[in-house]
Amino acid sequence: MTQDTATPAIDRAALSQLLPVPPLPIGSYVATTQVGNLVYTSGVLPMKDGQVAFTGALGGWDVKIPEGQEAAKLCVLNALSLISHALGGLERVKRVVKMTGFVSSAPTFYDQPQVMNAASDLLVEYFGEAGKHVRSAVGVSSLPRNASVEVELVVEIA
Repeated sequence: MTQDTATPAIDRAALSQLLPVPPLPIGSYVATTQVGNLVYTSGVLPMKDGQVAFTGALGGWDVKIPEGQEAAKLCVLNALSLISHALGGLERVKRVVKMTGFVSSAPTFYDQPQVMNAASDLLVEYFGEAGKHVRSAVGVSSLPRNASVEVELVVEIA
């Protein structure tokens, strides 16, 4: 018997209940938008309790790879929270299509993919095969509010 790739690794209704409160936009934009059967998130920072939880550039003195990985996972949880809020839950998510990760990086830091792997692994943990996605991991000189990581998601919905 083959495994149905649309079957989530964990119950999506239960996951929706575990997500943080959706972060509010910090500028003149909307947090999510739907075009056809795709939902896009704006860039999502590692927000916790209304504050950026991880700040500074990776590869410098202040932020190491494990902290960057935690920041990336928190960004994904916040992005899923926004999607859940927009859809009334995550049950309609068929699959994760794309993730773009921006990593605030010192000039000699080249391990952006290693930072973003933690976020990718989290999506596969939550969605199983449907969590596998295409991805870009981009190093940038700075991010809003001095965040260490920013993530955008695109998901396909039923």
